[in-house]
Amino acid sequence: MVYYKTDEEVEFIRKSCLLVCDALAHVASIIRPGITAKEIDAAAEMVILDHGALPAFKGYRGFPATLCVSINEQVVHGIPTGNIIFQDGDIVSVDCGVQWNGFFGDAAYTFPLGNVSEKVMELCRVTKTSLYKGIEQAVAGHRIGDVSFAIQNYVEKGFQYGIVRELVGHGVGRNLHEDPEVPNYGKRGKGIKLQEGLVIAIEPMVNLGKKEVITAKDGWTVAAKDHQPSAHYEHTVVVRRNKADILSSHVPIEAAISKNSEVREVSLKGEMAFEMA
Repeated sequence: MVYYKTDEEVEFIRKSCLLVCDALAHVASIIRPGITAKEIDAAAEMVILDHGALPAFKGYRGFPATLCVSINEQVVHGIPTGNIIFQDGDIVSVDCGVQWNGFFGDAAYTFPLGNVSEKVMELCRVTKTSLYKGIEQAVAGHRIGDVSFAIQNYVEKGFQYGIVRELVGHGVGRNLHEDPEVPNYGKRGKGIKLQEGLVIAIEPMVNLGKKEVITAKDGWTVAAKDHQPSAHYEHTVVVRRNKADILSSHVPIEAAISKNSEVREVSLKGEMAFEMA
């Protein structure tokens, strides 16, 4: 069942998404080699609770933490613990959700720490750019497959990386995960027709190597089967007539990164960089 949101509901979702990004911005300000995944998880949870909201992931289907923290070859759903100490050269994907005033918000960002190789930095740039390629297609009258194809075509044809198939974007609203699913691969003109008021999370998950993944013994952490690095960026958007309205914002995250010398900035590529300037 697909639920279309009123303008009032969209604004509630926007507030939740912006709080997610405030939490991620705080993570961006403190993340560095030598601190633990548990430390950034606790810091993000404090931001959320201080605003009277709830961490959306904590307790969801038994997940034990506020953030999903996935390092290097880990794609998503990594469990942040005190045993995970960030190292120079790591890339760290941080996914966060909140529930606030009855509505959910969701966003993710990948942080390159210190001396990350150019090959892996390029993976981050391409993955981030592919997110906006998908968002460009999230307009009324298009179909889900147009969003999916735009991401896949950019990533696989242009750069021959692996798009993860087992994990997809999703609707967002009064529930963290709603219909429809939003794959990062597909065919143009396929899937449901997009209508104004549809709120979806678009979240490319891209492997430097092959697309295949495995799930760890903890039952949560998904990693690239070939152990090559993986990147993940996510926005929640609402479909509109001419241009999608992005409800989350990476701006405060990137402002915090610019002040943290331990984190590398990830720019958009080519024409997309110019369009988003």
